[in-house]
Amino acid sequence: MIGIYTEIEQGKRWLDRHQGQQPIFACVLGFTATGLIPGISAAGATPRDRQFTCLADAEFLYNGPQPSPQYPLPPLEAGASPVLISRAVVEALQLPLYLFNAGLPLPPPVPAIDLGGTAAKCLISGNALELETVKHLLEQGLIWGAKLAAETNGSYLILGECVVGGTTTALAVLMGLGIAAAGKVNSSHPRCNHAQKLAAVTAGLNNAEWKIGGENSTPLDLVAAVGDPMQIAVAGMAIAASRTCGVLLAGGTQMLAVYALIEALAREYALLWCPEQVAVGTTRWVVEDPTGDTVGLAKDIGGVPLLAAQLSFAGSRYGQLQAYDRGYVKEGVGAGACAIASGLSANWTPAQLLQAVEALASRCEIKHETNPLKARGASDTETADETQMQHKSTQIILDNL
Repeated sequence: MIGIYTEIEQGKRWLDRHQGQQPIFACVLGFTATGLIPGISAAGATPRDRQFTCLADAEFLYNGPQPSPQYPLPPLEAGASPVLISRAVVEALQLPLYLFNAGLPLPPPVPAIDLGGTAAKCLISGNALELETVKHLLEQGLIWGAKLAAETNGSYLILGECVVGGTTTALAVLMGLGIAAAGKVNSSHPRCNHAQKLAAVTAGLNNAEWKIGGENSTPLDLVAAVGDPMQIAVAGMAIAASRTCGVLLAGGTQMLAVYALIEALAREYALLWCPEQVAVGTTRWVVEDPTGDTVGLAKDIGGVPLLAAQLSFAGSRYGQLQAYDRGYVKEGVGAGACAIASGLSANWTPAQLLQAVEALASRCEIKHETNPLKARGASDTETADETQMQHKSTQIILDNL
Protein backbone atom coordinates (compact mmCIF):
# COMPACT_ATOMS: atom_id res chain seq x y z
CA MET A 1 0.00 0.00 0.00
CA ILE A 2 2.88 2.39 0.81
CA GLY A 3 6.10 2.54 -1.21
CA ILE A 4 9.35 4.10 0.04
CA TYR A 5 11.42 5.62 -2.75
CA THR A 6 14.26 7.49 -1.00
CA GLU A 7 15.97 7.28 2.40
CA ILE A 8 14.57 3.76 2.80
CA GLU A 9 15.55 3.08 6.42
CA GLN A 10 14.44 6.50 7.61
CA GLY A 11 11.16 6.03 5.74
CA LYS A 12 10.60 2.62 7.34
CA ARG A 13 11.21 4.07 10.80
CA TRP A 14 8.75 6.88 10.09
CA LEU A 15 6.04 4.45 8.95
CA ASP A 16 6.64 2.02 11.83
CA ARG A 17 6.42 4.86 14.33
CA HIS A 18 3.02 5.94 13.07
CA GLN A 19 1.42 2.59 12.30
CA GLY A 20 -2.10 2.47 13.75
CA GLN A 21 -2.17 6.18 14.58
CA GLN A 22 -4.82 8.68 13.50
CA PRO A 23 -3.33 11.93 12.19
CA ILE A 24 -4.58 15.49 12.14
CA PHE A 25 -4.99 16.92 8.64
CA ALA A 26 -4.23 20.59 8.03
CA CYS A 27 -4.70 21.86 4.49
CA VAL A 28 -3.16 25.23 3.60
CA LEU A 29 -4.91 27.16 0.84
CA GLY A 30 -3.15 29.69 -1.34
CA PHE A 31 -3.29 31.41 -4.71
CA THR A 32 -0.72 32.53 -7.24
CA ALA A 33 -1.58 34.36 -10.44
CA THR A 34 1.00 32.06 -12.03
CA GLY A 35 -1.90 29.57 -12.24
CA LEU A 36 -3.67 31.89 -14.70
CA ILE A 37 -0.98 31.52 -17.38
CA PRO A 38 -2.75 29.74 -20.28
CA GLY A 39 -1.85 26.04 -20.28
CA ILE A 40 0.34 26.20 -17.17
CA SER A 41 -1.94 23.86 -15.17
CA ALA A 42 -4.67 21.31 -15.82
CA ALA A 43 -6.31 21.94 -12.42
CA GLY A 44 -9.24 23.61 -14.16
CA ALA A 45 -9.89 23.52 -17.90
CA THR A 46 -9.42 27.28 -18.41
CA PRO A 47 -7.73 30.15 -16.55
CA ARG A 48 -11.21 31.30 -15.45
CA ASP A 49 -11.97 27.86 -14.02
CA ARG A 50 -8.64 27.88 -12.18
CA GLN A 51 -9.64 31.06 -10.34
CA PHE A 52 -12.06 28.95 -8.29
CA THR A 53 -10.34 25.55 -8.03
CA CYS A 54 -8.96 26.13 -4.53
CA LEU A 55 -12.25 27.53 -3.23
CA ALA A 56 -14.18 24.58 -4.67
CA ASP A 57 -11.71 22.01 -3.35
CA ALA A 58 -11.78 23.56 0.13
CA GLU A 59 -15.57 23.55 0.15
CA PHE A 60 -15.74 19.92 -0.93
CA LEU A 61 -13.02 18.80 1.49
CA TYR A 62 -14.89 20.40 4.38
CA ASN A 63 -18.53 19.63 3.46
CA GLY A 64 -18.41 16.65 1.14
CA PRO A 65 -21.04 16.46 -1.62
CA GLN A 66 -23.70 19.16 -1.35
CA PRO A 67 -26.72 19.75 -3.60
CA SER A 68 -25.83 23.40 -4.30
CA PRO A 69 -22.22 24.22 -3.45
CA GLN A 70 -21.17 27.85 -3.60
CA TYR A 71 -18.21 26.80 -5.76
CA PRO A 72 -18.82 23.58 -7.76
CA LEU A 73 -15.73 21.51 -8.55
CA PRO A 74 -14.39 22.95 -11.83
CA PRO A 75 -14.36 21.03 -15.09
CA LEU A 76 -10.97 19.53 -15.91
CA GLU A 77 -9.36 18.59 -19.20
CA ALA A 78 -9.71 15.02 -17.93
CA GLY A 79 -10.11 13.37 -14.57
CA ALA A 80 -11.69 14.54 -11.34
CA SER A 81 -10.33 16.61 -8.48
CA PRO A 82 -8.01 14.76 -6.09
CA VAL A 83 -10.14 16.18 -3.28
CA LEU A 84 -12.35 13.11 -3.85
CA ILE A 85 -9.54 10.97 -2.45
CA SER A 86 -8.86 13.25 0.50
CA ARG A 87 -12.52 13.68 1.40
CA ALA A 88 -13.18 9.93 1.21
CA VAL A 89 -10.43 9.31 3.78
CA VAL A 90 -11.30 12.27 6.02
CA GLU A 91 -14.93 11.14 6.10
CA ALA A 92 -14.32 7.43 6.66
CA LEU A 93 -11.54 7.83 9.23
CA GLN A 94 -13.12 10.94 10.80
CA LEU A 95 -9.82 12.79 10.65
CA PRO A 96 -9.66 16.13 12.48
CA LEU A 97 -9.49 18.73 9.70
CA TYR A 98 -8.13 22.28 9.79
CA LEU A 99 -8.21 24.64 6.82
CA PHE A 100 -5.83 27.61 6.64
CA ASN A 101 -6.09 30.60 4.32
CA ALA A 102 -2.48 31.58 3.59
CA GLY A 103 -3.46 33.97 0.81
CA LEU A 104 -6.60 33.85 -1.34
CA PRO A 105 -8.15 36.66 -3.39
CA LEU A 106 -11.65 35.69 -2.22
CA PRO A 107 -12.69 34.33 1.18
CA PRO A 108 -13.14 30.55 1.35
CA PRO A 109 -16.79 29.42 1.55
CA VAL A 110 -16.14 27.22 4.61
CA PRO A 111 -14.51 27.88 8.00
CA ALA A 112 -10.78 28.49 7.64
CA ILE A 113 -8.14 30.02 9.88
CA ASP A 114 -6.88 33.23 8.26
CA LEU A 115 -3.10 33.51 8.46
CA GLY A 116 -3.11 37.12 7.26
CA GLY A 117 -1.36 36.48 3.97
CA THR A 118 -2.12 37.66 0.45
CA ALA A 119 -2.48 36.02 -2.95
CA ALA A 120 0.77 36.01 -4.92
CA LYS A 121 1.32 37.87 -8.16
CA CYS A 122 2.56 35.87 -11.14
CA LEU A 123 6.13 34.74 -10.49
CA ILE A 124 7.25 36.18 -13.84
CA SER A 125 7.09 39.59 -12.17
CA GLY A 126 9.94 38.65 -9.84
CA ASN A 127 7.90 40.34 -7.10
CA ALA A 128 5.30 37.74 -6.15
CA LEU A 129 4.80 38.71 -2.49
CA GLU A 130 5.75 41.52 -0.16
CA LEU A 131 8.68 40.55 2.06
CA GLU A 132 6.77 41.60 5.18
CA THR A 133 3.94 39.25 4.18
CA VAL A 134 6.40 36.37 3.82
CA LYS A 135 7.91 37.10 7.25
CA HIS A 136 4.42 37.26 8.78
CA LEU A 137 3.42 33.93 7.22
CA LEU A 138 6.57 32.25 8.55
CA GLU A 139 5.77 33.52 12.04
CA GLN A 140 2.18 32.33 11.78
CA GLY A 141 3.33 28.97 10.47
CA LEU A 142 5.66 28.50 13.44
CA ILE A 143 2.87 29.42 15.87
CA TRP A 144 0.26 27.15 14.29
CA GLY A 145 2.69 24.27 13.78
CA ALA A 146 3.27 24.17 17.52
CA LYS A 147 -0.46 24.43 18.23
CA LEU A 148 -1.35 21.62 15.84
CA ALA A 149 1.43 19.39 17.15
CA ALA A 150 0.00 19.76 20.65
CA GLU A 151 -3.33 18.43 19.33
CA THR A 152 -1.85 15.26 17.85
CA ASN A 153 -1.32 13.48 21.20
CA GLY A 154 1.85 11.86 19.96
CA SER A 155 0.48 11.00 16.51
CA TYR A 156 1.43 12.90 13.35
CA LEU A 157 0.38 15.93 11.38
CA ILE A 158 -0.50 15.85 7.68
CA LEU A 159 0.27 19.20 6.05
CA GLY A 160 -1.49 19.49 2.69
CA GLU A 161 -1.82 22.25 0.11
CA CYS A 162 -4.12 23.58 -2.53
CA VAL A 163 -2.39 26.02 -4.87
CA VAL A 164 -3.11 25.97 -8.60
CA GLY A 165 0.14 26.65 -10.44
CA GLY A 166 2.07 25.51 -7.38
CA THR A 167 4.41 23.13 -9.18
CA THR A 168 5.73 26.11 -11.15
CA THR A 169 6.37 28.22 -8.04
CA ALA A 170 7.94 25.07 -6.55
CA LEU A 171 10.34 24.88 -9.50
CA ALA A 172 11.18 28.55 -8.97
CA VAL A 173 12.02 28.07 -5.28
CA LEU A 174 14.04 24.93 -5.97
CA MET A 175 16.07 26.60 -8.73
CA GLY A 176 16.50 29.73 -6.61
CA LEU A 177 17.98 27.53 -3.87
CA GLY A 178 20.47 26.13 -6.36
CA ILE A 179 18.82 22.74 -6.87
CA ALA A 180 18.92 21.40 -10.43
CA ALA A 181 15.17 20.85 -10.63
CA ALA A 182 14.54 21.76 -14.28
CA GLY A 183 12.93 18.84 -16.09
CA LYS A 184 12.28 16.96 -12.85
CA VAL A 185 9.08 18.47 -11.47
CA ASN A 186 5.58 17.13 -12.04
CA SER A 187 2.36 18.72 -13.21
CA SER A 188 -1.35 17.95 -13.50
CA HIS A 189 -0.83 17.42 -17.25
CA PRO A 190 -0.24 13.87 -18.52
CA ARG A 191 3.03 15.12 -20.03
CA CYS A 192 4.72 17.77 -17.93
CA ASN A 193 5.07 21.17 -19.61
CA HIS A 194 8.70 21.57 -18.58
CA ALA A 195 9.64 24.15 -21.21
CA GLN A 196 6.75 26.44 -20.30
CA LYS A 197 7.50 26.17 -16.57
CA LEU A 198 11.22 26.78 -17.06
CA ALA A 199 10.59 29.83 -19.25
CA ALA A 200 8.30 31.38 -16.62
CA VAL A 201 10.70 30.61 -13.76
CA THR A 202 13.75 31.88 -15.64
CA ALA A 203 11.93 35.14 -16.42
CA GLY A 204 10.89 35.51 -12.78
CA LEU A 205 14.37 34.89 -11.37
CA ASN A 206 15.86 37.26 -13.94
CA ASN A 207 13.32 39.99 -13.16
CA ALA A 208 14.07 39.55 -9.47
CA GLU A 209 17.79 39.80 -10.31
CA TRP A 210 18.15 36.69 -8.19
CA LYS A 211 21.71 35.57 -7.59
CA ILE A 212 21.84 32.03 -6.28
CA GLY A 213 23.89 31.96 -3.11
CA GLY A 214 24.35 35.73 -3.21
CA GLU A 215 25.40 37.47 -0.01
CA ASN A 216 22.31 39.64 0.28
CA SER A 217 19.69 37.01 -0.53
CA THR A 218 17.74 34.93 1.99
CA PRO A 219 15.13 32.15 1.65
CA LEU A 220 12.48 34.73 2.61
CA ASP A 221 13.64 37.00 -0.23
CA LEU A 222 13.34 34.05 -2.61
CA VAL A 223 9.75 33.28 -1.63
CA ALA A 224 8.90 36.98 -1.93
CA ALA A 225 10.37 37.05 -5.42
CA VAL A 226 8.95 33.90 -7.03
CA GLY A 227 7.09 31.85 -4.42
CA ASP A 228 3.53 31.47 -3.17
CA PRO A 229 1.99 32.01 0.28
CA MET A 230 1.43 28.32 1.03
CA GLN A 231 5.12 27.44 0.82
CA ILE A 232 6.37 29.63 3.65
CA ALA A 233 3.36 28.94 5.91
CA VAL A 234 3.75 25.16 5.60
CA ALA A 235 7.51 25.41 6.06
CA GLY A 236 6.97 27.22 9.36
CA MET A 237 4.33 24.73 10.47
CA ALA A 238 6.54 21.75 9.67
CA ILE A 239 9.59 23.21 11.44
CA ALA A 240 7.67 23.83 14.66
CA ALA A 241 5.59 20.65 14.58
CA SER A 242 8.61 18.40 13.92
CA ARG A 243 9.97 19.31 17.34
CA THR A 244 7.25 17.29 19.07
CA CYS A 245 5.42 15.09 16.53
CA GLY A 246 5.68 13.41 13.15
CA VAL A 247 5.01 15.47 10.03
CA LEU A 248 3.85 14.16 6.64
CA LEU A 249 4.23 16.82 3.95
CA ALA A 250 1.35 16.00 1.63
CA GLY A 251 2.32 16.39 -1.99
CA GLY A 252 5.00 15.75 -4.59
CA THR A 253 7.01 18.51 -6.24
CA GLN A 254 5.43 21.23 -4.12
CA MET A 255 6.27 19.56 -0.82
CA LEU A 256 9.79 18.67 -1.93
CA ALA A 257 10.23 22.40 -2.53
CA VAL A 258 8.84 23.09 0.95
CA TYR A 259 11.30 20.56 2.39
CA ALA A 260 14.20 22.28 0.63
CA LEU A 261 12.90 25.61 1.90
CA ILE A 262 12.77 24.23 5.47
CA GLU A 263 16.43 23.19 5.20
CA ALA A 264 17.36 26.65 3.92
CA LEU A 265 15.36 28.47 6.62
CA ALA A 266 16.82 26.31 9.37
CA ARG A 267 20.36 27.09 8.17
CA GLU A 268 19.74 30.80 7.61
CA TYR A 269 17.96 31.53 10.89
CA ALA A 270 19.26 28.73 13.14
CA LEU A 271 15.75 27.32 13.55
CA LEU A 272 15.53 24.05 15.47
CA TRP A 273 13.71 21.24 13.67
CA CYS A 274 13.85 17.45 13.67
CA PRO A 275 14.39 16.08 10.13
CA GLU A 276 13.87 12.48 11.27
CA GLN A 277 10.27 13.40 12.12
CA VAL A 278 9.47 14.62 8.59
CA ALA A 279 8.56 12.70 5.44
CA VAL A 280 7.01 13.66 2.10
CA GLY A 281 3.95 11.61 1.12
CA THR A 282 2.39 11.51 -2.34
CA THR A 283 0.89 9.10 -4.87
CA ARG A 284 2.39 6.46 -7.13
CA TRP A 285 1.16 8.54 -10.07
CA VAL A 286 3.59 11.29 -9.08
CA VAL A 287 6.69 9.26 -8.22
CA GLU A 288 6.32 7.01 -11.28
CA ASP A 289 5.45 9.82 -13.70
CA PRO A 290 7.71 9.12 -16.71
CA THR A 291 7.65 12.80 -17.71
CA GLY A 292 9.19 13.98 -14.42
CA ASP A 293 11.80 12.74 -11.97
CA THR A 294 10.41 13.12 -8.46
CA VAL A 295 12.72 10.46 -7.03
CA GLY A 296 15.79 12.09 -8.57
CA LEU A 297 14.63 15.47 -7.26
CA ALA A 298 14.21 14.09 -3.73
CA LYS A 299 17.72 12.61 -3.91
CA ASP A 300 19.13 15.93 -5.09
CA ILE A 301 17.54 17.70 -2.12
CA GLY A 302 18.83 14.97 0.17
CA GLY A 303 17.74 13.52 3.48
CA VAL A 304 14.04 13.34 2.74
CA PRO A 305 12.08 10.06 2.79
CA LEU A 306 9.73 10.04 -0.20
CA LEU A 307 6.66 7.88 0.43
CA ALA A 308 3.88 7.09 -2.04
CA ALA A 309 0.50 5.40 -1.80
CA GLN A 310 0.32 2.54 -4.31
CA LEU A 311 -2.93 3.59 -5.90
CA SER A 312 -4.51 2.42 -9.12
CA PHE A 313 -7.82 3.60 -10.53
CA ALA A 314 -7.39 1.71 -13.82
CA GLY A 315 -10.24 -0.65 -12.91
CA SER A 316 -12.64 2.07 -11.78
CA ARG A 317 -16.14 2.24 -13.22
CA TYR A 318 -15.68 6.00 -13.57
CA GLY A 319 -13.78 7.34 -16.57
CA GLN A 320 -12.75 10.42 -14.60
CA LEU A 321 -10.97 8.21 -12.06
CA GLN A 322 -9.41 5.98 -14.73
CA ALA A 323 -7.77 9.16 -16.07
CA TYR A 324 -5.38 9.15 -13.10
CA ASP A 325 -3.71 6.06 -14.50
CA ARG A 326 -3.33 7.85 -17.84
CA GLY A 327 -1.27 10.58 -16.15
CA TYR A 328 -3.88 13.25 -15.44
CA VAL A 329 -4.17 15.15 -12.13
CA LYS A 330 -1.98 12.76 -10.06
CA GLU A 331 -2.09 14.60 -6.71
CA GLY A 332 -3.38 17.58 -4.73
CA VAL A 333 -5.29 18.63 -1.61
CA GLY A 334 -3.32 16.09 0.44
CA ALA A 335 -4.63 13.12 -1.56
CA GLY A 336 -1.48 10.99 -1.42
CA ALA A 337 -0.88 11.54 2.28
CA CYS A 338 -4.52 10.83 3.09
CA ALA A 339 -4.22 7.59 1.12
CA ILE A 340 -1.09 6.73 3.13
CA ALA A 341 -3.00 7.52 6.34
CA SER A 342 -5.78 5.13 5.31
CA GLY A 343 -3.19 2.36 5.14
CA LEU A 344 -1.51 3.28 8.43
CA SER A 345 -4.68 3.94 10.40
CA ALA A 346 -7.21 1.47 8.97
CA ASN A 347 -5.05 -0.97 6.99
CA TRP A 348 -6.95 -0.12 3.83
CA THR A 349 -5.78 -1.76 0.62
CA PRO A 350 -5.71 0.22 -2.64
CA ALA A 351 -8.90 -1.62 -3.64
CA GLN A 352 -10.65 -0.52 -0.44
CA LEU A 353 -9.58 3.07 -1.01
CA LEU A 354 -10.89 2.98 -4.59
CA GLN A 355 -14.17 1.59 -3.27
CA ALA A 356 -14.47 4.50 -0.82
CA VAL A 357 -13.64 7.06 -3.52
CA GLU A 358 -16.17 5.52 -5.92
CA ALA A 359 -18.84 5.56 -3.22
CA LEU A 360 -18.17 9.27 -2.75
CA ALA A 361 -18.18 9.83 -6.50
CA SER A 362 -21.59 8.18 -6.77
CA ARG A 363 -22.97 10.68 -4.24
CA CYS A 364 -21.54 13.52 -6.37
CA GLU A 365 -23.35 12.23 -9.46
CA ILE A 366 -20.03 12.34 -11.29
CA LYS A 367 -20.71 11.62 -14.93
CA HIS A 368 -19.09 12.69 -18.19
CA GLU A 369 -20.57 16.18 -18.40
CA THR A 370 -17.99 18.95 -18.77
CA ASN A 371 -20.18 21.53 -17.04
CA PRO A 372 -20.24 20.89 -13.27
CA LEU A 373 -23.43 22.89 -12.93
CA LYS A 374 -25.16 20.64 -15.44
CA ALA A 375 -23.71 17.58 -13.71
CA ARG A 376 -25.49 18.44 -10.53
CA GLY A 377 -28.75 19.06 -12.38
CA ALA A 378 -28.92 22.85 -12.58
CA SER A 379 -31.34 24.41 -15.01
CA ASP A 380 -30.16 26.61 -17.89
CA THR A 381 -31.33 29.66 -15.93
CA GLU A 382 -29.42 28.59 -12.81
CA THR A 383 -26.35 27.90 -14.93
CA ALA A 384 -26.49 31.33 -16.50
CA ASP A 385 -27.04 33.04 -13.15
CA GLU A 386 -24.13 31.26 -11.50
CA THR A 387 -21.87 31.81 -14.50
CA GLN A 388 -22.65 35.53 -14.29
CA MET A 389 -21.91 35.48 -10.54
CA GLN A 390 -18.61 33.72 -11.11
CA HIS A 391 -17.71 36.16 -13.88
CA LYS A 392 -18.12 39.03 -11.42
CA SER A 393 -15.95 37.17 -8.91
CA THR A 394 -13.33 36.62 -11.60
CA GLN A 395 -13.17 40.33 -12.27
CA ILE A 396 -12.66 40.99 -8.55
CA ILE A 397 -9.70 38.58 -8.59
CA LEU A 398 -8.14 40.16 -11.67
CA ASP A 399 -8.60 43.65 -10.27
CA ASN A 400 -6.81 42.72 -7.07
CA LEU A 401 -3.78 41.01 -8.58
